[in-house]
Amino acid sequence: MDSFSDLTNEKELLTLLRDGDEAAFTQIYNLYWKKCFFTAAQKLQDLPEAEEVVQDIFLDLWKRREELNITTRLSSYLAVCVKYKVINLLSKRHLALKYLQHTTVTGRASELSTEEVLRLRELKNQLMKETSRLPEKCRMVFQMSREEGFSQKQIAHRLNISEKTVESHLSRALRSLRTGLSHLMTLL
Repeated sequence: MDSFSDLTNEKELLTLLRDGDEAAFTQIYNLYWKKCFFTAAQKLQDLPEAEEVVQDIFLDLWKRREELNITTRLSSYLAVCVKYKVINLLSKRHLALKYLQHTTVTGRASELSTEEVLRLRELKNQLMKETSRLPEKCRMVFQMSREEGFSQKQIAHRLNISEKTVESHLSRALRSLRTGLSHLMTLL
């Protein structure tokens, strides 16, 4: 088929797209670009961002053309793509805003005085001393949890102990550290 002007069957268009037919892609682009752009622009309230979202969707469509398995109408598929791209973009915006607010509020951290730096260093050293005083299993569990970021379930699996035992070790470690650091915390 040389002319796509009379081609309305989406399945045929998708089959041709999967085969790498650029004219089929152009037809799809021309049929759906405006609708996708309008939807994105309405949600984002930013025309350049909306245009970028839609361009990304069509770029992904072309890149993934061979593996696409669209079981719904193409218009529905593209609408869902727009929806998720917009959600991801709004989520990134929200995180950036929260980060900006956080750094504005805590921006003072980079302006710590020498005295504050020394206090923090002392607290860290004292924490290391108190941690080293913990019983071996208790210390291992605490370090895996707090320093390495393992969940209780992961720690239990790695050390071949029950999750209740992990919880008990963590409680014991935190109690001991609170007691050991309490005098230092009042100074800070």
